[in-house]
Amino acid sequence: MVPKRVLLICGDYTEDYEAMVPFQALQAYGLTVHAVCPGKKAGDICRTAIHQVSSHQTFYEIRGHNFVLNATFDEVEASSYHGLVLPGGRAPEYLAHNASVVELVTKFASAGKPITSICHSQLILAAAGALKGRKCTAYSPVGPMLVAAGAHWVEPENLATTVVDGNLISAPSYFGHSEFIHNFVKALGGSITGANKKILFLCGDYMEDYEVIVPFQSLQALGCHVDAVCPKKKAGDICPTAVHDFEGDQTYSEKPGHDFVLNANDLDAPRYDALVIPGGRSPEYLALNESIIAWGRKCTAYPAVKLNVVLAGATWLEPDPIDRCFTDGDLVTGAAWPGHPQFISQLMALLGIQVSF
Repeated sequence: MVPKRVLLICGDYTEDYEAMVPFQALQAYGLTVHAVCPGKKAGDICRTAIHQVSSHQTFYEIRGHNFVLNATFDEVEASSYHGLVLPGGRAPEYLAHNASVVELVTKFASAGKPITSICHSQLILAAAGALKGRKCTAYSPVGPMLVAAGAHWVEPENLATTVVDGNLISAPSYFGHSEFIHNFVKALGGSITGANKKILFLCGDYMEDYEVIVPFQSLQALGCHVDAVCPKKKAGDICPTAVHDFEGDQTYSEKPGHDFVLNANDLDAPRYDALVIPGGRSPEYLALNESIIAWGRKCTAYPAVKLNVVLAGATWLEPDPIDRCFTDGDLVTGAAWPGHPQFISQLMALLGIQVSF
């Protein structure tokens, strides 16, 4: 069967999570996802923005990862895709005024194809006339404009609220990813089996931003129960994260990432079906914690860590290309966040989780 094809439209200062999480999660589930931006082509980047909840009256913004496009906007035909993903952030504020974007989105809406819209991207749907008489939610300050566009506004109870109205799935922020990605898969005709699993994430300060949130929300979206813990912290506490990116230097750069909120207190490994350890800087000191146990296996990692892996007694597997992941028995390893689709897919296979269309 030909894989389902999904289009993701982004732009500079798209919210970081709201582009990458659905992009990699849907690929891990076996879909083909093309990310495009008007005026750009495959291989170009969109700079992203990290929108962080704060104690102030609104969120604050810092620079995120550079998101690499894998398709060219001018070559896209709406008829060749089964669904549309519209990330939020600041990009939709100007994409809603781009005639080519509005025309493309109008074609998806007119065909009744599944559309996910989050944060500010409902502005694009409003510009396309796709919200008249439709229930939707969004980041609250966007509400008055959607009402003016004829939408039936649903005030979000919290930042994870998700509203489904036929082919339209909307949410106010990336906190709603798990539910809206789940509903998008269902709207595309997908069925999920074997997802009644319990998975533990072992976290720490300055773990890599993508390397915790993408698998965390991807597994939640499948219906897994996912707990995130950190030594000496409890549910509700925060682990700051780090954005590790490839920007032409001899090694990756590092910037502050989103704050990741833990949702569990205890570490009781026998209760769980799988363990996920995000990368970044946290493993450097977590490995020194007496409650953490290491073992030697066939595995890969970021190439700069090769010596550590070999000295620990493991058999090194070269990650070539950098997104290649490996399974050795019940162990799945990857080198960096570009490998998330393979990493999550191989973990799903070990757990017996399937997404079929």
